[in-house]
Amino acid sequence: MTLHEFQELVEGIYFERDNARGVAGTFMWFLEEVGELARALRADDRENLSEEFADVLAWLSTLASISGVRLRDAARRYADGCPYCGHAPCTCPRTNKP
Repeated sequence: MTLHEFQELVEGIYFERDNARGVAGTFMWFLEEVGELARALRADDRENLSEEFADVLAWLSTLASISGVRLRDAARRYADGCPYCGHAPCTCPRTNKP
């Protein structure tokens, strides 16, 4: 499944509800999922990591959708390597982004 297909799938499942909730409310749900992912990472909960990464990706996708952003377009920022130095792997000094 491509990133675009995933975003469309999540839109088909959740867009109406998430759009009605709005960006601010949906962002709070996204942050809750990021917290769950953080706990799974900290605990090295290998069984739960895949589920938590999927949930974070789904909430990020729905946030993008209700904000009018296509993730495939956003991902193009990294198509030529690091958006700051243009290299892959990144050769930016550690004091720079990212």
